[in-house]
Amino acid sequence: MGKLGRYVPASRRADRVPPKAGPPEAGPKARHRSAGRRLLSWRKPRSVASQVFLLQLVVVLLLIATAVVALVVQDRNRAIQEAGDRSLVAAESFANAPGTAEAMESDDTTAALQPRAEAVRRKTGVDYVVALSPYGFRWTHPDPDQIGKHVSTSYSQALEGEPHQNTFDSSLGKAVDSTVAVFDEKGTAVGLVTVGVTVDKVTSVVQHQLPVIFTAGGVALLLAAGGSALVSGRLRRQTQGLGPVEMTRMYEHHDAVLHAVREGVIILDGGGRLLLVNDEARRLLALPPEAEGRPVTELGLNPALAELLGSGRAATDKVFLAGDILLAVSVRPVGLQAGSVATLRDTTELRALAGRADVAGGRLQLLYEASTRIGTTLDMKRTAEELTEVAVPRFADFATVELVEPVLEGGEPTGASMEMRRIATEGIRDDVPLYPVGRRMHYAPGNPVAIGMTTGRPVLVADLATADGWRVQNPERAQKVIEFGIHSMITVPLQARGQLLGVVEFWRSEQAPFEQDDLSPAEELAARAAVCIDNARRYTREHTTAVTLQRSLLPGALPELSALEVGHRYLPAQAGVGGDWYDVIPLPGARVALVVGDVVGHGLHAAATMGRLRTAVHNFAALDLPPDELLAHLDDLITRIDQDAAAEGDTEAVTGATCLYAVYDPVSGQCVLARAGHPGPALVSPDGSVTFPDIPVAPPLGVGGGLPVETAVLLLAADSRLVLYTDGLVEARGRDIDTGLGMLREALAHTDGATPDDTCRAVLDAMLRTRSSDDVALLVARTRLLDPEQVEEWEVPDDPSAVSRIRAEATRRLESWGLGGTAFTTELILSELVTNAIRYGASPISLRLLRDRDSLICEVADGTSTSPHLRRAAFTDEGGRGLFLVAQMSRRWGTRYTDRGKIIWAEQALDAGAAGDLSGLLMADL
Repeated sequence: MGKLGRYVPASRRADRVPPKAGPPEAGPKARHRSAGRRLLSWRKPRSVASQVFLLQLVVVLLLIATAVVALVVQDRNRAIQEAGDRSLVAAESFANAPGTAEAMESDDTTAALQPRAEAVRRKTGVDYVVALSPYGFRWTHPDPDQIGKHVSTSYSQALEGEPHQNTFDSSLGKAVDSTVAVFDEKGTAVGLVTVGVTVDKVTSVVQHQLPVIFTAGGVALLLAAGGSALVSGRLRRQTQGLGPVEMTRMYEHHDAVLHAVREGVIILDGGGRLLLVNDEARRLLALPPEAEGRPVTELGLNPALAELLGSGRAATDKVFLAGDILLAVSVRPVGLQAGSVATLRDTTELRALAGRADVAGGRLQLLYEASTRIGTTLDMKRTAEELTEVAVPRFADFATVELVEPVLEGGEPTGASMEMRRIATEGIRDDVPLYPVGRRMHYAPGNPVAIGMTTGRPVLVADLATADGWRVQNPERAQKVIEFGIHSMITVPLQARGQLLGVVEFWRSEQAPFEQDDLSPAEELAARAAVCIDNARRYTREHTTAVTLQRSLLPGALPELSALEVGHRYLPAQAGVGGDWYDVIPLPGARVALVVGDVVGHGLHAAATMGRLRTAVHNFAALDLPPDELLAHLDDLITRIDQDAAAEGDTEAVTGATCLYAVYDPVSGQCVLARAGHPGPALVSPDGSVTFPDIPVAPPLGVGGGLPVETAVLLLAADSRLVLYTDGLVEARGRDIDTGLGMLREALAHTDGATPDDTCRAVLDAMLRTRSSDDVALLVARTRLLDPEQVEEWEVPDDPSAVSRIRAEATRRLESWGLGGTAFTTELILSELVTNAIRYGASPISLRLLRDRDSLICEVADGTSTSPHLRRAAFTDEGGRGLFLVAQMSRRWGTRYTDRGKIIWAEQALDAGAAGDLSGLLMADL
């Protein structure tokens, strides 16, 4: 006990040990507040070490999360792969087992295979083993109720000898299904075996690796925390306990005093040596670069000023002369022998600035008004008027503006001619003897205006009465101007991008004459106006070019067709031309294609894109593609256009292009339609009822991503009206599309019996009472049906001897139509086409003759998709000239494909002399 010391009770220890001194707030409450501040500092770390630790923490957590996700994904993929392998092994084992093929060919396959399939399922642990017939009927199944039912899935790949696997989501989770075929000794598929396994039955390994990952992450966090603590302690020792916020604040204050403060600051030590001087003090005192560290008396300052600064005495606003600058100096000592701080102010500059503040304020206000009032429109004349309105009367009593002639028309100024036209004038009085608006101006070489135009600089004429160069232009009018009281002027050329656009003249009569200081605001006014005028000029040129381009790209007069009567309208938007377009394209077989499209945007890019799309539609229509295939090709074309634009660095991609394409057949009355992002059509029945048929819509062109385009088939009665339009007709600001469609329905309901052209006029009058913000394209087509007497069809047997009979019947039909003169040519054409169909085609084979208004169409259909090609036969060839004869004797010919094969058609003109003399062709050296 002696070594350990004598035990003292706690109560006595408290009596003997005096309490420690501390601040008044010491105690439990203070400790609680201190802990709260530490917690707050932890939530808002301000040290570099804390920020580094947080960054390390985020990186470690991201690495852990990434590892876990990668492990889970890898395990999931492995499980799917293992499930697929298990199901495939089981399926192939069962299919290749002895007796499986014989059992499938037996009379009672289910009885032979069901027990074996269930035994395999239980032993292998798969979910099901199903035997199927080659036609998809179940022979075995774990659920007996499913035996005998048909499976709709296609197993063509398995029947060809290739195992077929499918991953799908079942009620028990993700599962893998493997299907193999069973072949007999002859190699014929006698059945199928399909085995399914759920992925969850495959053992996961994630739980074995997660502890290792979390342990490594924890160790990394501990190491990061320890390193951050060491760095934080060392930084605080080096900065004497100052945190990052305090250090940053001190640096900002120091930097502001040295560079940003517009008052001179000098710090001197107790011996009068210069310790610190900011930029403003260095400028005011003209101090050399190496002034720091030298006594203030050796810097070449005013002796009285140097004596005050070196003494360290307190002073307030003592005035000293430093060169040409009058300084107000204030000095404050800092402690005993610690030095002093002096501040310097330039009272000379303050007085000069105060004397010119009113003038500068007035000019700034003038320029501010010019920036807000000049260029509010893209009209050159209005912009010039705004310039004169701003200048009068605040800057001048009168102002006039002239522009070069090509600029007024939107063209580029050439500089070859000084001819200008006055387009704006403004003044405090209306009876001024200056030239009026509309006057063509041509200035003599010595005129101040001509001098300014040549030099590109403003010209001041302080006294017009003594300016001979100005008076010589027109002495009589110059005298009238002087007598009116105008005494001075400033002329400033209007220039943009180095090109002369025109000139502006400022005149004074009541105000004091112009001075040199007035040139700067005059030039600034002209510069602002010139940019706006140039923008208006370029807009005028672009608008004119776009209108010309679009008008040339849109169809002019639509063709007259026996299938349809068409009316059309196009209205440009307020902002100019856009990308709306329409077209009517004749197709073989008296059919007609109707197309309406829209390219979002306005200007040259939209118009050019519209032209490319319309050309592409014509090319695709020449191939007689169905509407869905045509829109799919357009979608690919837009995608390639965007890719080419991106490769060339062009940011103007084709976004928002839409199209509706319809093909009408006047023989059957069928109309096949497809649309990509475009509003559907309206249909007006012969009884006057208006409907909006449900047409499947695909994504807009260029954003479909290869999605299929669906079509709709409408059966149109004669005298029906199909109304195609763009969204500008039914959509507007403040009106949604449902309201617009309702208005369109109401407008069409009041056009019963109207022609397509009258229908267009009535719709636009009802829908667009004011000019639309978007352009509008409208196409109205009234349907017609061909008289059954104009169509004749024959079924052609698959026998070459039937050609003569078909030819004779066709000749009799031509004679009944009064077309006996074309019988010889028609016989040659149909003989060649029918013979080719019998020889190279497949049944069924049919022949159809269509008599249109000015043409006779011969169509031969067969069941193959092989297309014939025209070639030039050699001199020694016995064949190969048939299609050449068809091409020579018909106006045009071609091939179109159907769901059941193809149709080869040839169209003959029925106008006078169309058949011509065939003797030269027949005797030609083929």
